[in-house]
Amino acid sequence: MPLPALFQSLRLPVIAAPMFIVSNPDLVIAQVRAGVVGSFPALNARPASQLDEWLHQITEATQESSVPFAVNLIVHRTNNRLEEDLALLEKWKVPLVITSLGAREDVNAAVHGWGGKVLHDVIDDTFARKAVAKGADGLIAVAAGAGGHAGLQSPFALMQEIRAWFDGPVALSGAIACGRSILAAQAMGADFAYIGTPWIATPEANAVDAYKQAIVEGAAADIVNSNLFTGVHGNYLRPSIVAAGMDPDNLPDGDKSQMSFASGGNMDAKAWKDIWGAGQGIAAVHAIEPVADRVATLAAQYQSAKDELRVRTGMSAAVG
Repeated sequence: MPLPALFQSLRLPVIAAPMFIVSNPDLVIAQVRAGVVGSFPALNARPASQLDEWLHQITEATQESSVPFAVNLIVHRTNNRLEEDLALLEKWKVPLVITSLGAREDVNAAVHGWGGKVLHDVIDDTFARKAVAKGADGLIAVAAGAGGHAGLQSPFALMQEIRAWFDGPVALSGAIACGRSILAAQAMGADFAYIGTPWIATPEANAVDAYKQAIVEGAAADIVNSNLFTGVHGNYLRPSIVAAGMDPDNLPDGDKSQMSFASGGNMDAKAWKDIWGAGQGIAAVHAIEPVADRVATLAAQYQSAKDELRVRTGMSAAVG
């Protein structure tokens, strides 16, 4: 199936980002039923055999929907489950695979072999070019402000450089938490907004209540960027770092050579479980609400932003 055809039935141009621990079958199913692409990291299914059960559950529950779901694969050498997980994705013919931390031709070829498509997440133009050269069908541009593992570049700079040479599908990530930001992502050249943090504050998400409430109460100033916890730079909630007994303003550098995604890092305080990921857009989240309600809110905001922009551009044309 051509990649654009996968997205024809979306209610919103949104791909829900896969979040470690938080994304589970209940969340993915709710997202798909609400009209956005739902996703989860394969590593969230533990033990590895549980991935088969999850894929069965999600496939059965969403088979009446034409909206696809996606599974995220960490293709870095530290992921010793990659081949096993890839085989299960092939078994269930997962329509969309999101690859992270290293583009691999063999993985892309395997996904294409069962008719799936691959989106690879990148933090700069160099990685974007490598991903496309190795067979990725589309890109996820992870800009500054995104929750969890995030890039450091402005979304304006990142999208500008990618769109200078790539005309394929692109999703933009980075502090997108309201309908106005979805429209802004499209204005910058993205086809989709890639949204993570707002889904944490939903009943369907696999997050403790304190985590969900911290999202509701937080703002951009509560986000700390550090590579301490996994060896890769990421954005985390300040209160969770404090609760772990650390000073968020004086964190040491992490060791990239010691990356360990299967365990959430190599410290006593584990990334995702104890140190909570979140993006800078959290101030747009005002309550814990079901996925369906959150999508409805985003859709209303998105339409309102389009209407407002239409009026603004009309006024500008009249003045000019």
